[in-house]
Amino acid sequence: MLAIPAAAAALDVLSIPLLTALAFLLALGGLFFDTAATAYLPDLLGRDPALLERANARLRSAQTAASGFAGPPAGSALLALGRSVPLLADAVSFALSALLVRSLPAVPRLAASARESLLRQARAGASYVFQDQLLLGLALRPAVGNVAFLAVETILALFARERLGVGAFGFGLLLTAEATGGLLGAGIASFLGRRLGTGAALTCTAAIEGLAILGLASAPNPYVAGLALAVCGAGMGATMVLGPSLRQAIVPAHLMGRVASTSRMLAMCAAPFGAFLGGWLATTYDLRTPLYAAAGLLLAMTAVTATMTSNRRVETALRREQLAAQLPT
Repeated sequence: MLAIPAAAAALDVLSIPLLTALAFLLALGGLFFDTAATAYLPDLLGRDPALLERANARLRSAQTAASGFAGPPAGSALLALGRSVPLLADAVSFALSALLVRSLPAVPRLAASARESLLRQARAGASYVFQDQLLLGLALRPAVGNVAFLAVETILALFARERLGVGAFGFGLLLTAEATGGLLGAGIASFLGRRLGTGAALTCTAAIEGLAILGLASAPNPYVAGLALAVCGAGMGATMVLGPSLRQAIVPAHLMGRVASTSRMLAMCAAPFGAFLGGWLATTYDLRTPLYAAAGLLLAMTAVTATMTSNRRVETALRREQLAAQLPT
């Protein structure tokens, strides 16, 4: 699919409708891939919580490094060679990724339920999430977080220019600070989980994210804003390791893909609302208002999910899954 806009750009027939359609299809493919990857990892690692945290930390660090550090300068350099070159390079990268995925070890395929429709499978995954307080709490974190963070991202460039007085280069440094914090958070996630307990660590990172956005909203200069973004990135990085690792360790294998897709769908549906909220609040009130609203949402979510993802619930779910794994099949 990425070869299509590359060819269209080279032939000077690239258009917004074409890009819109391809963006939709690429997002759909990304949803399939992420759901399958989430379900595959625990099978590959034997559902070991420690191994899952280590693997997710490495994956998150690699993604942050690629998107936050390597991707932007590489894209700019390739664009200087021609507007179709970055698209062509991206197409080649996906082809190489496909070859790497084909080299991964195969895992036993689960027996499909007889004549079970996709809608019924999706309903089973959603029901499993909404009936389990721990899984619901884990799903609410990225859903509410997406509302808050998209409200921030929508106006962040304008906020940096109008309120912090930084240009394009300074704004790039702010994003670099956030990515650096994300790398740090992913690296210390397992330590936090062992030190505080996974449930308490998740509550702690949620509170850190809310307080960091509050600090960003009241930042008097770019240096404080950069520090706030770095702290927020660290909280997000740790959360993106601890939350998925816990879900992968406690959800039965036959429901993993369905539960993951339910959680991801909640998060994706929340994102446009957050973007709208950020733009509306900035237009109606002030550029700092979306930041204060986002901080309030994150702190309120922290209070609501604290008991849902407590250490006690986490330990109970892990013991239950360990007992289930010991039963004869």
